[in-house]
Amino acid sequence: MSDITADTVPVVALVVKDETPFRRFVSEFFASKIATSGLIVFTIIAVLAILAPWITPQNPYDLAQLDIMDGRLEPGSVGGSGMTHWLGTDDQGRDMLSGIIYGLRISLTVGIGSAFIASLVGASLGLLAAYGGGRTDSLIMRLVDLQLSFPTILAALMILAFLGKGVGNVVIALVIVEWAYYARTVRGSALVERRREYIEAAQCLALPTRRILFRHLLPNCLPPLIVVGTIQVARAIALEATLSFLGLGVPITEPSLGLLIANGYEYMLSGKYWISFYPGIALLVTIVSINLMGDHLRDVLNPRLKK
Repeated sequence: MSDITADTVPVVALVVKDETPFRRFVSEFFASKIATSGLIVFTIIAVLAILAPWITPQNPYDLAQLDIMDGRLEPGSVGGSGMTHWLGTDDQGRDMLSGIIYGLRISLTVGIGSAFIASLVGASLGLLAAYGGGRTDSLIMRLVDLQLSFPTILAALMILAFLGKGVGNVVIALVIVEWAYYARTVRGSALVERRREYIEAAQCLALPTRRILFRHLLPNCLPPLIVVGTIQVARAIALEATLSFLGLGVPITEPSLGLLIANGYEYMLSGKYWISFYPGIALLVTIVSINLMGDHLRDVLNPRLKK
């Protein structure tokens, strides 16, 4: 038998890639060109909205900067002040490009703010229902069923008819009509997690209920909560636009994209399409970009839902 030396034995190198869950999540998310495109578009929209006072050629809601003689100018026209209105002007002489960028600020503020507050309320109640069980679970879920039985837009209209117009009132109305979605989602995940060993160990150690809920149970319910939250942001923006279009959303001094669309609706048949058309395109692009991200997030955080 011949001697076996190190030179004759093939060396097999096993390279184990140490990848954290966060890095895995990032790599899987950016593997989708559609989701990446949605993120890029939404980032551009958010940056434009944040920098609106510094990048817009006009503050469309400063009366000192408006000229009624510039009303309903076509896209690309030059106004009396010498400024070129690339997307035209509305009936009050407001620059449409500036109005859209300012409108994005209100729409994103309402959508993200209402979704964030609703997620806090809904997640807390969902955790309490799953962990408490019994009458607590029954009471909270009956409230959820009652909330979800009402048409969302009708419930929001009724609330705003009582509260009145205003950005804060719109946020309150959307929180009231949205919290139930978060509560039901978190409760479903928490019912599975509360039977696991780490929850039983925390109970045996007599840890406070609040610590068990928010330090141990909630982090394991975050993936579905993040997905629902992303989708609900787009839904809240669409609801706010609908409410403002119907005249019960934000006031005319703080217009959103929905109110901008409503301002030009009566001029559509007269050929002044741009007053409603361009805000509608901005609203569509915003909602689609968020939905593209949310749809892929669902697949990344829950691979069983992949098609």
